[in-house]
Amino acid sequence: MPSYTVTVSTGSQWFAGTDDYIYITLVGTEGCSEKTLLDKALYNDFERGAVDSYAVRVEENLGDILLVKIEKKKYWVHDDWYCKYITVKTPSGDYIEFPCFLWLVGDNEVVLRDGRAFLPQDDKTSLVKRHRQKELEARRKTYRIENLCVNQFMHMFQSSWSDFGDFERIFVRIQNTISEYVMQHWKEDFMFGYQFLNGCNPVVIQKCTKLPENFPVTDEMVSVSLERDLTLQEEIEAGNVYIADYEVLADIKPNSTDPCTLQYLAAPICLIYKNIENKILPIAIQLGQTPGKNNPIFLPTDSEYDWLLAKIWVRSADFHYHQTITHLLRTHLMTEVFAVAMYRQLPAVHPVYKLLIPHIRFTMAINTKAREQLICECGIFDKANATGGGGHVQMIQKAMKSLTFRSLCFPDMIKSRGVDDQKELPTYFYRDDGYQVWEATKSFVSDVVHIYYTSDETLQEDEEIQAFVKDVCSFGMQDFDHCEFPKFLKSREALIEYLTVIVFTASAQHAAVNFGQYDWCSWIPNAPSTMRRPPPTQKGLANVNLIIESLPDRGRSSWHLGAVWALSQYQEGELYLGMYPDEHFIEKPVKAAMEKFSKQLAEISGSIKLRNDGKKLPYYNMSPDKIPNSVAV
Repeated sequence: MPSYTVTVSTGSQWFAGTDDYIYITLVGTEGCSEKTLLDKALYNDFERGAVDSYAVRVEENLGDILLVKIEKKKYWVHDDWYCKYITVKTPSGDYIEFPCFLWLVGDNEVVLRDGRAFLPQDDKTSLVKRHRQKELEARRKTYRIENLCVNQFMHMFQSSWSDFGDFERIFVRIQNTISEYVMQHWKEDFMFGYQFLNGCNPVVIQKCTKLPENFPVTDEMVSVSLERDLTLQEEIEAGNVYIADYEVLADIKPNSTDPCTLQYLAAPICLIYKNIENKILPIAIQLGQTPGKNNPIFLPTDSEYDWLLAKIWVRSADFHYHQTITHLLRTHLMTEVFAVAMYRQLPAVHPVYKLLIPHIRFTMAINTKAREQLICECGIFDKANATGGGGHVQMIQKAMKSLTFRSLCFPDMIKSRGVDDQKELPTYFYRDDGYQVWEATKSFVSDVVHIYYTSDETLQEDEEIQAFVKDVCSFGMQDFDHCEFPKFLKSREALIEYLTVIVFTASAQHAAVNFGQYDWCSWIPNAPSTMRRPPPTQKGLANVNLIIESLPDRGRSSWHLGAVWALSQYQEGELYLGMYPDEHFIEKPVKAAMEKFSKQLAEISGSIKLRNDGKKLPYYNMSPDKIPNSVAV
């Protein structure tokens, strides 16, 4: 009687083991085995971290093993189980690997293909074709398009702080960190300007080629700030002037969920100058989009507190832009769009599924948590942010009008803002490190794509990858024509860029705009989540008291600090870019590509570490050893 040896690996994470009954059925080209209970008797099977082997006897040879069916049934109470993989040793001595890496919850079953990746046109037998189709049908019932839409979306605590130093009462001091340096230097123009390049929202600054008509800055206003004996227009033409425009905040309704506290928003425009020392400094700020006598242009030559308050308003606007657009929309929600389409259209055997699955790890879970606790009614946004109470939804709806596929391609995004020249902005580390990580990621994706797609025609014939791309555009992006998401990929180069966008967005871009939040936002005057006094409409009125009364109260400051602390923490057992412990791929060429990718990333991390040594403001948010694989926090 032929016998197959089945080896089962249980995950090592907490509660991965189970006491439930586990059954297996082997399905081959010549037949299938009886459903067999895996039980060694007098022995605890499927303990956490265990690798257990069992004999499965059959009446006759099953031929080539195509599928393995695992069933879990309740023993006493439902006991979830995490299965890493199954291997099958055939009577002829061959070993076949069946990756799983899934939780089986309740009475459940899973049918596994062997670990080799197959394009849909490579499947020839009706058995594996049916398995492929059934897997996608089941997924589409779980991941339903209608559940996803990027447009969806106490007296003591209301008292003011006494002065700036009072904010230190809730400030967590960690020696030798950026956060403490920010606390010490936040009032200075160089610190204000530096954040446009390497803060946690380094995506707003763009080269100014012409002053906007609604921002009437004159040469007389800023001449004292210019250092090259040039007029403002000549400085613009020389490429030394930049701008940050928060027009998206115009007409956004401020938070009114707390009737006891009025909250305010502004949509400022800030003119930024690169001086002869290559420092980026603000030289003019207008707090609204419509010029006029009630919307003055604030200057460094104004009184100390007029200028400081204007900068605080810009920092507050930047905070809202960062949280809602840069962070929530363009990393969390976009990654979810790609993830849902992947689950709906790509079976686990597809090479692109295997490539992407590590990069959407926990994203659905963390986004669900955000909807339940962060952006929901009475969530953190409503409690602490001036864009709570629906303003954040308005912002996302407006931001969708400028979200395009090309704006998610890192090099295009940098170039479109006119900040791609390293000589012009030599300290733009977000850009420089991002280029390196983008190119390494693209090289890795290219290696994998060329293993499975031997020609552009092979890609065009892959109905599943084309359905995935169409799903993203037609349902995830709702067919917004201006978004210019492709509906069909004609070439391998197009696929490589597309997949690089997904991996980069979920890993490097999210890391760059997430993990610096405590560094840059924990000192609350540097990133106010709300303002309790309206933007000033004239000069000469600002003083310390007005600024303190404008900044968040004690309660909102505490909510804000807790949120940015939690969001900046890495997870226990974090998997960083290039780490693939779950072996969804078993082919040697892919494993070689992974090893090459890991080495490239290590070299990039090393070069960034060398650059950062001795810097008072090191930039490490794009260092691969600090980039998690996925949006997981």
